[in-house]
Amino acid sequence: MTPMTVAEQTTTPAEDALPAEAVAQRRRPTSAFIREIIETLLLTFFIFWIVNSLVGRYRIDGNSMNPTLLNGEYLIISNFAYQLDEPERGDIIVFRHPRSELNLIKRVIGLPGDTVAIENGVVSVNGVALTEPYIQAPPTYNSSWVVPEGQYFVLGDNRNNSSDSHAWGFLPEDHILGKALLVYWPPSEWTRVPHYDF
Repeated sequence: MTPMTVAEQTTTPAEDALPAEAVAQRRRPTSAFIREIIETLLLTFFIFWIVNSLVGRYRIDGNSMNPTLLNGEYLIISNFAYQLDEPERGDIIVFRHPRSELNLIKRVIGLPGDTVAIENGVVSVNGVALTEPYIQAPPTYNSSWVVPEGQYFVLGDNRNNSSDSHAWGFLPEDHILGKALLVYWPPSEWTRVPHYDF
């Protein structure tokens, strides 16, 4: 009589029915599972940090940019726009107020070296009157300014109800946070922010 051979069994009968990958997952140590969770969280935080470095989200609080931007709207701005380029006349920008901790949003009117004049409701830059279809109403004040190097002259589109360069002076370049890109809330007002090329 031929003796029967007995093979040493290294898996349970239930594991024999599973694919090799599933068996490996069942035997994965807890430390590998925790490591995967930590790697996923780190990757998520890294992506969040990159996105927040490139864009910012702001809420319009007030009426100084009427009728272009309305109180309560939410904006996305590009924090990166002026790393490679300079602000241009007509850009709508978000910046830190030169004399307080407030963040404001206004339109760039004068660049460094420009002469800005407001007279009889008309804004002119370097002697050229601007066509401004976006303003709420013509300004009721008169004055003129020469913009120093490294600074900008900004005005709200609601000229007669705006705390801007005509009231507090010039905006230092290093106070500029970014260029407004998109109104994303409320959904019914979703639109690109309308910059204007003078």
